[in-house]
Amino acid sequence: MFHQDGKKSGFNIIKGDATKGHGGFGAGLVNLDNMSPVIIDVEAGTAEVDVGALHARSDIERRIRFSKDKADLQGGGKKYWLVWVNTEITKEGTHYAGAAAAEMIINRPIKRGYKVLADHVTKMEKALKGQVALDEMDKPSKKVLRNFLEQTDPGQWERANPELKEKLNLEQIL
Repeated sequence: MFHQDGKKSGFNIIKGDATKGHGGFGAGLVNLDNMSPVIIDVEAGTAEVDVGALHARSDIERRIRFSKDKADLQGGGKKYWLVWVNTEITKEGTHYAGAAAAEMIINRPIKRGYKVLADHVTKMEKALKGQVALDEMDKPSKKVLRNFLEQTDPGQWERANPELKEKLNLEQIL
């Protein structure tokens, strides 16, 4: 993606500001300091943060060959939502700013999975920009996400993006 002295450096995810404002090589890299990948197990009704998902190496993704074709799952699989949750810091405090969900289905016995990488990247970008894209999620999974965010940090939930709170309003999702 970036070239310097004829070498390919690939896609970079950084912590902090590696460019120190100079705007040269490395400018425009993605900073994921405030991004958390929350994985929702639809069947179990559970949610957990797995930072490995930032590099497509979460526990559930390991040793799985992914395809964009659901037919490759041979009719089986367990559904998950990978929800990218971005937080921001304001003078009022830290708050949940953006969230976007991308689907994954994993058939562990045959070591195959379904996900559309472009969709995952698009959803991550939306969350980074403070947007909320949760419409594809089923209602029980939205309830799991809301409970997880609220229990993880009640203060952040109180100050959360109003659109996020609206999309996860218990009255609308029950």
